[in-house]
Amino acid sequence: MILHALQINHMGVNCYIVGCEETKEVAVIDPGGNPKGIVNFLKDNELKAVYIINTHGHIDHIGGNSGVKERTNAKILIHENDAEMLTNSVANFSFLMGDKVTSPAADEFMEDGDVIKIGNTVELEVIHTPGHSTGGVCLKCGDVIFVGDTLFQGSIGRTDFPGGSHKELIQNIKDKLLCYEDEVVAYPGHGPATTIGFERKNNPFL
Repeated sequence: MILHALQINHMGVNCYIVGCEETKEVAVIDPGGNPKGIVNFLKDNELKAVYIINTHGHIDHIGGNSGVKERTNAKILIHENDAEMLTNSVANFSFLMGDKVTSPAADEFMEDGDVIKIGNTVELEVIHTPGHSTGGVCLKCGDVIFVGDTLFQGSIGRTDFPGGSHKELIQNIKDKLLCYEDEVVAYPGHGPATTIGFERKNNPFL
């Protein structure tokens, strides 16, 4: 499996390039900014983006959607509950930073249990984990999970934004993430990777 992490905006968001080694087809997960840098990385490594996947709709995770889509024609995927954030600068909070950033509308919606196929060898299972936002999702691929802003090393996503729920987030983490084996690696939207086992034993919020 192709797996690269890029930090592509001033808020330290992790953008993940994930895909099939055979076909060189990839998904760009959470292009929060600097679309030129993402596109150059794809070009330099001869990769073809077929999907832009947003784990949720906050501006720091969708800011590069427009530029990446314009240059790659990849399909934008998001959960329907966060779809408005793509096209509404108030809903995605970019207006709070004195800017009005939007994205093209979603090409397709993801639902809990969907499987996104990339090339010949990679499948991403969609896990709906609302709490940070109502449409937040995680993406499981074998022994790794891309957890967006649901879970961090030693912490969890904020729940004080509109649509957030601390109780719901904690319950979803326990029910839908901690059910996996200790060695499963969690790649978050911010900060370093961790493991399910480490968080189960050490995360003070859990």
